[in-house]
Formats: sequence, C-alpha cells, structure tokens
Amino acid sequence: MSKALGRVLIIAGSDSGGGAGLQADLKTVTALGGFAATAVTAITVQNTLGVSGVLPVPAEMVTAQARAVLDDIGADALKTGMLGDVAMVETVAAILDTVPDIPAVVDPVMTAKGGAALLAAEAMDAVRRLMIPRAWLLTPNAPEAEALTGLEVRTPDDQRRAGEALLALGARAVLMKGGHLDGGRVVDLLITPSGETLFEAGRIDTRHTHGTGCTLASACAAGLAQGLPLEAAVARAWAYVQEAIARAPGLGGGHGPLDHAWPLRGRA
Repeated sequence: MSKALGRVLIIAGSDSGGGAGLQADLKTVTALGGFAATAVTAITVQNTLGVSGVLPVPAEMVTAQARAVLDDIGADALKTGMLGDVAMVETVAAILDTVPDIPAVVDPVMTAKGGAALLAAEAMDAVRRLMIPRAWLLTPNAPEAEALTGLEVRTPDDQRRAGEALLALGARAVLMKGGHLDGGRVVDLLITPSGETLFEAGRIDTRHTHGTGCTLASACAAGLAQGLPLEAAVARAWAYVQEAIARAPGLGGGHGPLDHAWPLRGRA
C-alpha cells in the first residue's frame, strides 16, 4: 500500500510565500496522490518579490527530523532542495547514505527566482562531490549545470554535453532543464547512461514561474515513490508542471506561484 501511495521525504528550505521550497513540494506530492513528509533545512522570509531573510536550521535538527520520519513512517523516495552551506550538504549526504536503496531526486538549488543566493559559493564543490554521486535523478537548470560542470549551456547540444558531464560525476540520471535558454520553445532533456528522452513545448509567456524547479523535482520524486519507471515519472511530472504554469493564479507583484492543486479541480 505504501508504494502505491508513494511516501516522499522532502529535505529542503521553507518558502513563506508558499510558491517554492518545501511548501511547493508538499503541494505537488499531495496533488499527485502521494504522501509528503519534511525535514526543514532553512526558514526563508520570502514572497513573489524575493528573499529578504534566511535562517538556517541546525544540522543536528535536520538529521533528527529525517530520522524521525524514516524510522517511523518510512519513505519510498527522497527529494532534496535548498541546502545552503557545506555543513548542510555534508549532513544531507550522510542522511542519504543511511537509505542507499531509496531513490533520491537531487535539485541543486543555488538561487531563488529573484536572484538571491541560496547556496554558499564554497558549498559548490561539496554538492559536486557529495550530492551528485548520490542522485538517482539530478535536476539542474542551465545556470546550475554551468556552475557544476564549468561548461556553457546555451543550446540543446550544450545541455547534452553538460548532462553527460554530470553523469560522469556519478549521477544515475540527469534532467537538464531548458527554461533559462533562449527561444520560443522549452526543451528539457532526460539523460541516462542508456540514452536520452526529450520533452518539448511552446514557452508560456508569463511571469508566474516561481517554484517551477522545486515542483518538477518533487513531481518526479512522487512518481518514483509510486513505483513508476524513471521515464514515466519524469513525463508525468513534466506534464503536471506545464499545466500548473498555464493555470497560475496570478498572485503577487513579482514572480508568482503555480497552481499546484489543478488536478484536484479537474480540467474543466
């Protein structure tokens, strides 16, 4: 029964505006029929206009939260988001090592939609060394992939090269997101050692895209937790996010949130 439900442990930061971070993660997993639990890594003061404050949670408290969930409720997949600094990266890597057989979706969060840094510069190498090799699925956008690989990512061919470089660093699969690239169509590439799957759609002209990365990664984690094969989990997640962007409620004066609950309202 737990596998059909899909238990996802989310290790990420909180977004007080509800559009990204663990709030988006919780909404996404729930909307897709799963059960979400959390280990909070940081509290942010945040809305659609940006991030104005960050309070890290002590590493030992993050570990305690994760263990409380894993030892009682359990998990069928894990999803990591904002980690912040070297100590938190090391802490979360150690948590993943206690459950190596549970799929881990690693979203290498570095900046907020408004540009605020969410990962210390000195933590980049720790993410490269500790999180990428533990990722069953890594979900970088173009700037994150550039930072992790040192390669320019401007075209789909660049996405392929960067994705292959990230596989070489130890990720089992990489979903290269193309939303930051120029052009009227958005191309995402799922790259695995056995090949690639392309996801493509027309770009939606909207400023309401806050939390798209968090949402996509959590939707992938929900699918894996429910026993879907990787390609099917990513395909469902991708379609879910496209519709959530199209149905964005138009909240806030800046980068507004998606409509995470659209499946609960039907397609009418």
